[in-house]
Amino acid sequence: MIIPKPVGKESKVALIGPASRIKPEIVESLVRLYRESTGDFPGGELLVYPSALDANADGSYAATLEQRVADFRDAWERDDVDMVLCARGGYGCVHLLDYLDPAFMAAHPKWLVGFSDVSALHALLFKSGVASIHGGMAKQLVENPQCGAAGYRALLKTLVKAAEPRFAYDVEPHPYNVAGEAEGTLLGGNLAVLNGLAATPYDLMGECMRRDAILFIEDISEPIYAVERMLYRLHLQGVLAKARGIIVGQFTEYRSDRNYDDMYRMIAERLRDWKISCPVAFGFPVGHVDCNVPLIEGAEVQLSVTPDSVRLSAL
Repeated sequence: MIIPKPVGKESKVALIGPASRIKPEIVESLVRLYRESTGDFPGGELLVYPSALDANADGSYAATLEQRVADFRDAWERDDVDMVLCARGGYGCVHLLDYLDPAFMAAHPKWLVGFSDVSALHALLFKSGVASIHGGMAKQLVENPQCGAAGYRALLKTLVKAAEPRFAYDVEPHPYNVAGEAEGTLLGGNLAVLNGLAATPYDLMGECMRRDAILFIEDISEPIYAVERMLYRLHLQGVLAKARGIIVGQFTEYRSDRNYDDMYRMIAERLRDWKISCPVAFGFPVGHVDCNVPLIEGAEVQLSVTPDSVRLSAL
């Protein structure tokens, strides 16, 4: 994987809106905080592109498709931009895939930061051979009531400023965990988004079939049966059996049904039924929660799960 160059204090950060529209007050707060920053933000100057401004919204989207593509391409080509920050997810990133060639992405490697719907762009970058960061966006940089926005900014800044990024996260054990230790390439993201890319050139989950992978998944507002259906596809495709390790992130805002009142119990039972024997870590802090730790897509990592602890670390 190509590791983008470090983001220094003089680096420019481009804020784009590749998917859904964002509340203007969040962008305004981010601009103000960057202007007043004493160095705790990644990079120096923040460049706000038209697609990140609510005035240019097109229905539920941040801007027209043409504007979103133009902003992405311009930010990605600029030599003075070292990090592209997605304003928010929602829906719409898949629209850009027809207009962004993997060779173009690899020719101008830089850090892309985002999660949720941005998983589609992470899949594009993975195909391009460029590492990217699954992590919080504008809102998380501005307000993070539980863990603190400053704490998240520090984590993100540490990753993007290093020539060889390293991270290590220690997590509390979960009753559904499966003990073990594994090494592999970290890949994953929003389950519904990546499921929608199955059997396409951007089938990130399918990469598990071609490499030793540590797979991570998360989602929001999906019914339990819908997540089960997506897991069945991964099972029948052979992805889950091939994975060296599985990280079950945060599944939030779902409703119980007549079969299950707990999403994690359903997932644990399916993995047990399918005789998945690799280490599995449940409840990892990645997804639609305040403590959404940044992960590097494409990093070589080690996952260690014991009865008393969980550690995910970059090698």
